[in-house]
Amino acid sequence: MTSLNATSASPSPIWQRWLMALGPLVVLIAIVALFLSSDPLSVFTGDVPPIEELQTQRVVLNSDGITIHLINNGPDPVTIAQVLVDDAYWHFEITDGDQKINRLERATLEIPYPWVEGEAHEVVILSSTGVTFPVEIAVALETPEATSKQFTAYGLLGIYVGIVPVALGLLWYPFLRTIGSRWMNFVLALTVGMLVFLAVDTILEALEVATEVPGTFQGGPLVYLVTLLSFLAIVAVGHNRKRPDSRLFLAYMIALGIGFHNLGEGLAVGTAFALGEASLGTFLVVGFTLHNITEGIGIAAPIAKERPKLIHFVLLTLLAGAPAIIGTWLGGFAFDPLLAVIFLSIGAGAILQVVYEVTRLILRSAERENQPALSWLNLGGLTTGIAIMYFTAFLVA
Repeated sequence: MTSLNATSASPSPIWQRWLMALGPLVVLIAIVALFLSSDPLSVFTGDVPPIEELQTQRVVLNSDGITIHLINNGPDPVTIAQVLVDDAYWHFEITDGDQKINRLERATLEIPYPWVEGEAHEVVILSSTGVTFPVEIAVALETPEATSKQFTAYGLLGIYVGIVPVALGLLWYPFLRTIGSRWMNFVLALTVGMLVFLAVDTILEALEVATEVPGTFQGGPLVYLVTLLSFLAIVAVGHNRKRPDSRLFLAYMIALGIGFHNLGEGLAVGTAFALGEASLGTFLVVGFTLHNITEGIGIAAPIAKERPKLIHFVLLTLLAGAPAIIGTWLGGFAFDPLLAVIFLSIGAGAILQVVYEVTRLILRSAERENQPALSWLNLGGLTTGIAIMYFTAFLVA
């Protein structure tokens, strides 16, 4: 007699499974091909002019004239017909292609114009259909070249902004070892407050840079998607590590998140000096140095009751501070809005993951001591952390 608990059917042959998986895709491709071959858009085109969009990525001023890096951000090709500089037609050359720029294609426009240092200039690019694309040069200053001297100078700026304040903050490690468990939770809550501020600040900074990203790349949604994916990826890495309660690993995660945030600060400093705004750049260096000194406390807090080797403190300092050096180099020599958005969004996700981990650490500690996790002392630490970052941000706002 056949049993009521019949065994499951034997698995389908592999060719049937491939057919079931690829069949819908084949049908989809056939439908799209049929749609395109019938030329359905011909009914709607008529005499409507093409949609043309050119976006300026970077303007470089040197002894040879003005160099403008462009990208075609629109759905149709753009043919550059003429260029005006300060209301006068001027000779130009496209060094990496012809005058026709296809969709998402990049082009470098060279204009041998004798620009005047300190003055404003306006470049207007005219397409073959008469569409104009203005490029404003508010203050003409020679763009720094990547010489060894300039490279070193920008690197030093990154050291002042990132490595120096983090190292100074880590000097509070011996003091943190002397405090009791309740005050240790206060410091951990203070760390959460600082990280929450940094996460919000990093996301807002990424959204601001996203306005400079060509619309095709959808900079705004990219910020949220990359933030979410980086958060989930780091959570997965954390759950798969051998020692799930390793406080040293948590300190490294805090340093990583802070490092991505400091990359954005380095971008701001490098861009300011590249644009010739030396007074603003100096102000940012001093402000970020004072603003970031508390970051070392946040890194040291999880390992206050441990005795890591000295090499770990060196590595933590470099992980949190060295990205500021990379940021100043990128801001000074080769700023790319899309890469900046991706890096900042990864940083935001990393910081949010650290907030999650440190909060779990506080919850476990409160459970061991049979104390409420959201005590007045812990709430005070959270508020203090946010307040410290908020008010020191006035130095660079």
